[in-house]
Amino acid sequence: MREITGSLMGSVPTDPHAERLVQSLIDIAGKDQIWTVLLFGSRLVQASPDRFSAYDLILVVENYRDFYDALARAGLSRRPPALQAALNRLLAPNVVAFAPEGWDDGPVAKIMVFEPAAVARALSRRAPDHFVKGRLVQRVALLHARDSVASDWIAGLVTGARHDILRWAGPFLGESFTPADAALRMLQVSYRGEIRPEAADRVLDVFESQRLFLPDVLTRVLADAAAAGELTRAGLSYQFVRPPSSRERWSVRLYFARSKVRAAARWLKHVVTFDNWLDYIACKVERRTGTRVEITPWERRLPYLLLWPKVMRVLKARTARSKTGAAEESRFGAPR
Repeated sequence: MREITGSLMGSVPTDPHAERLVQSLIDIAGKDQIWTVLLFGSRLVQASPDRFSAYDLILVVENYRDFYDALARAGLSRRPPALQAALNRLLAPNVVAFAPEGWDDGPVAKIMVFEPAAVARALSRRAPDHFVKGRLVQRVALLHARDSVASDWIAGLVTGARHDILRWAGPFLGESFTPADAALRMLQVSYRGEIRPEAADRVLDVFESQRLFLPDVLTRVLADAAAAGELTRAGLSYQFVRPPSSRERWSVRLYFARSKVRAAARWLKHVVTFDNWLDYIACKVERRTGTRVEITPWERRLPYLLLWPKVMRVLKARTARSKTGAAEESRFGAPR
């Protein structure tokens, strides 16, 4: 397992559970079908994971339909492969559950599935939304690559996405900022750009778990921007030579508004692509907000109709917990 840190990939501690998941994917789909497997999220950065936390994986496959056919043959997906593949092309990625040893007997993964062209677009400057980019600019480890070409290709995409941070986070930075300031603000902007059950103080947990890594990434990003004449440096702090214009700020806000719309559409799609989605969401809500959610048989049959009172209760608990995070965020001033 290697961490994508920049132009180079450094070693990170081996996780036998993650290795078992990768080997299962290769055994089921075939070595040629699996381009790359990336690990990100709480299992990698140790941001308050527990024994129920799934492994967050980005899986790049040769062909959607062939991959979903393989899952169906292995009895690991109850969804029609043709429908899964069509939804993946319509709004990438699909998010699927993967529990090759059973939900109670082995590691469980939450997998975002891409074909190569789709993940390249999602990490580019022309990404249609922030769903993938906001995750992979953080710590990410390469668990498997089909060959050295695939390894270099995915590392280049992740590195390129990190060097794009200043474009979408810059309009929300203060007049002067350090790499640590920019790293925390980047996380806050990313989390606000999605629909999540976590309270705002979750951002602080994620930042603390990557306190050494994220400022190091932003140090490189800001140094490169200074070398290109976009920033000036005074000691540890940076300033824009030309602050983001009104047009640039409007463009970034539109980008995040579009991201929220597409994120809402993905929540609807999860009902089709993610096995046991209600139980997974209930566990995630309990871990992140402390609110226990019991789902009745009728709520399982008619979730969109009957779950609204519990959704409102979760949102209320999230708002209460957000006050701490909002107070911390105010140190950086209001977005410009």
